[in-house]
Amino acid sequence: MTDALQDEGIDVVISSPYKCSILTVQQLAKQIGQEVLVFEDLKERIFIAEEERMSDKELFPLIKKSFLDPDFALMGGESNVDCQKRAIKVLKELLNTYRGQKVVVGTHGAVMTLMMGYYDSKYDLNFLLQTSKPDIYRMEFNGKELVEVKRLWEIS
Repeated sequence: MTDALQDEGIDVVISSPYKCSILTVQQLAKQIGQEVLVFEDLKERIFIAEEERMSDKELFPLIKKSFLDPDFALMGGESNVDCQKRAIKVLKELLNTYRGQKVVVGTHGAVMTLMMGYYDSKYDLNFLLQTSKPDIYRMEFNGKELVEVKRLWEIS
């Protein structure tokens, strides 16, 4: 990932609090002499009560249902609407705080898709399913308006 972003002129590195996200962006932060700034609200969508675990096989039908009904949530979980609200709040804060700077945000597939979907409905379940782990998308803003999205990650 560091190689894919080394020529982008990154100023700031942000991450979800999850270890996998921090580790994904940590080398880039070191390379540019910055710390990884952690934002709790970039964590993955909460599908069920946090003390419970769910297999990918059990999770997929829930993800599918949540994109068909954005208000759907299991007991103890959050809906796509709620997840999108918390993630967009962070994104808008970043756009204000780091206006004119290039910011890397390390987060999770569903959260990224919901943030992108806030600006353009083409970023939906089908989009999420064709992303890779990791994946990199550059979102370019003019103020608070999303003007371009470009995939930077090359799958080999």
